[in-house]
Amino acid sequence: MEPKRKSREPRTKNYDEEVIDIRRVVKVTKGGRNFRFSAVVAVGDRNGRVGLGTGKANEVPEAISKASNNAAKNMVRISLVENRTIPHEITQKQTGSIVFLKPALKGTGVKAGGAVRSVVELAGIKDILTKSIGSSSKINVARATFEALKKQKTAEEVAAARGKTVEEIL
Repeated sequence: MEPKRKSREPRTKNYDEEVIDIRRVVKVTKGGRNFRFSAVVAVGDRNGRVGLGTGKANEVPEAISKASNNAAKNMVRISLVENRTIPHEITQKQTGSIVFLKPALKGTGVKAGGAVRSVVELAGIKDILTKSIGSSSKINVARATFEALKKQKTAEEVAAARGKTVEEIL
């Protein structure tokens, strides 16, 4: 008989994970400074599912583990066109960071950098054009990208919501 897993642990699936940012944070108390580590991790199956999570702990590996568990819990399915790009342009703001995502033609590749590239590649997007404006804070850029991908809707979803056919929408 196999051992029971703790109810608080998410089931480990075959997800790729990428550490976006690790920071040392300090809490100053009367007794001195307490150092901890904060991590931001993106996970995805490179096939339309992606998640973003954060974790904080006294040691780096523990913080990364907490962040990846949090990201696995927050996974969402995103809309893809032809299993390679996003359905439409979108601009998303998160605090001081603004991210612009635009669908691209076949063979363009992922034109993105930093945290945007990590999230987009783990989602399974193969052709996309992006622009990051404003604050370059990795956590805010990653969150803006994640939110933008969550808001994507296909023509079929829009048509169903409006009670029309896809041809009428296009």
